[in-house]
Amino acid sequence: MLSAEQNDYLCRTDRGTAMGALFRRYWVPVLLATEIAEPDGPPVRVRIMGERLVAFRDTKGRIGLISEFCAHRGVSLFFGRNEACGLRCAYHGWKYDVDGNCLEVPQEQGTGFEQRIKLTAYPCIEQGGVVWAYMGPPELKPAPPALEWTILPPDHVFLSKRLQESNFLQAIEGGIDSSHVSWLHSHNLHRDPLFVGSKGNAYNMQDPNPVFEVVDAPGGLYVGARRNAEADSYYWRITQWIMPWHTIIPPRGDNPFGAHVWVPIDDASCWAWSINYHPHKPLTDAQTAAMRDGAGIHVRYVPGTFIPLANKSNDYLIDRAAQKEGRGYSGVDGIAMQDASLQESMGPIQDRTQENLVSTDNAIITMRRRLTRAARDLEQGKDPPGLTPDSQRVRSVALVLPRTAKFQDAAQDVMRAAPEVPVASV
Repeated sequence: MLSAEQNDYLCRTDRGTAMGALFRRYWVPVLLATEIAEPDGPPVRVRIMGERLVAFRDTKGRIGLISEFCAHRGVSLFFGRNEACGLRCAYHGWKYDVDGNCLEVPQEQGTGFEQRIKLTAYPCIEQGGVVWAYMGPPELKPAPPALEWTILPPDHVFLSKRLQESNFLQAIEGGIDSSHVSWLHSHNLHRDPLFVGSKGNAYNMQDPNPVFEVVDAPGGLYVGARRNAEADSYYWRITQWIMPWHTIIPPRGDNPFGAHVWVPIDDASCWAWSINYHPHKPLTDAQTAAMRDGAGIHVRYVPGTFIPLANKSNDYLIDRAAQKEGRGYSGVDGIAMQDASLQESMGPIQDRTQENLVSTDNAIITMRRRLTRAARDLEQGKDPPGLTPDSQRVRSVALVLPRTAKFQDAAQDVMRAAPEVPVASV
């Protein structure tokens, strides 16, 4: 159980908060690259950790992420004209480049007035189909992301994002909680096209109460969920949590990895990024088609938005008949929205002073402590974990080990993300 102060410390990410300062030390996924694919195309609103920004791709293909509001009269630059290597305010024609520099103030031509004006701007890179921004101190900018899915060929990866109406922490906690799979997702294990064909599904169902062993990793945590397998062995699902918001889901059988990034929009909502990928082969046409149709960790959308079609306003299209007849454990269709429906039901920010944790919550307890420790250390000038490429080049695994083995030692070699390393899956 957390105190109200501890909960607030963990959940608040606006500029000026401890967790906000920590998160701004990492590269932040802010947009799908396709959202601003066209040079001189329409600008896009971006809200990240409470900051209101606008993104655009200029005439030369450079990406800008700058304050949404013109320095003149506070007009939104979402309505601006993206032209001739800059974004021009539609109200009075003030123009800004991708670095936030004011290029023109038509009302003060020849005076040099524009040189005094600069908007907040964040450097961006494009990698793995994503536009990433760095929002921290410029002199401390880390190396580009090295997560395996960001450097694979495009046909090895399927990527989506959706709006989630809850604080980011509720989403991360769900992402590292393997115990709920045997309950909430039990009807999906043998039906979802990205789950079928795995012997691990049987282990999940025969032992619904895993034992959690959680160990510090260079970039975050190894979250080991242990279930009974044969008489002399355990089935382990070892999830990587990489600071501050990345999770990798162990594959099932020959199916692809899953991954998530949970990025605060503000304290009451977040972007849930969902990724499937295979390091050694392209995704099949059938897998890609299923993902586009909302299978696995992806969703169907309200047309023209990133809002899930099943959402809070329609009770997630819950099917009580399917729930009663055993065709779906919660009555909500799809793994992603099964998770989101319950995480959003906690309220915008869960009141953790009222919870009662048990042994299967060890990963959640340890993750909260790790985040808090990193933020406290940063306040004392210590660099946070998970910034280096080596700490991000990791895989999650699913494997059967002897009961005497320590999972972090026995799985060490196959938890490396490298081309020569085989996928460890059951």
